[in-house]
Amino acid sequence: MEKVPMTQAGFKALESELKRLKTVERPAIIKAIAEAREHGDLSENAEYHSAKEKQSFIEGRVKELEGVISLADVIDPAKLSGSVKFGAQVTLVDEDTEEEKSYQIVGEYEANIERGLLNIKSPIARALIGKEEGDSVEVRTPGGLKSYEVLRIVYA
Repeated sequence: MEKVPMTQAGFKALESELKRLKTVERPAIIKAIAEAREHGDLSENAEYHSAKEKQSFIEGRVKELEGVISLADVIDPAKLSGSVKFGAQVTLVDEDTEEEKSYQIVGEYEANIERGLLNIKSPIARALIGKEEGDSVEVRTPGGLKSYEVLRIVYA
């Protein structure tokens, strides 16, 4: 299997979610299923079917997280420098609008565009890899071709 790159913060977040699912969510859903069974006929028991569906989701997520964690390749961006690579905090300026944006390039399981965490597999991240400060990069987005200039690259 292929290793899954991620930052230490991303790894800890996945471990935390897995722990919560196993120690809080799983026992709560088992209790809910037991209570729903006590109400009698299971074929028409909405609480039972809802709880079983939630249990299925939780068990699936637990298996997914265990798999990802077992394949994790935790990378410390503070030990890196130079051109844009995994873990870089990159500040860009849109060459059309002059709007500045800042992203950290992270693994797909920790990506969250609203928080500025950019999936390494995204078109913009792929276009940025290997670029230096001052370089221009063109990215094909759903809204068309966008041009950015790399203002800063920081590894922390």
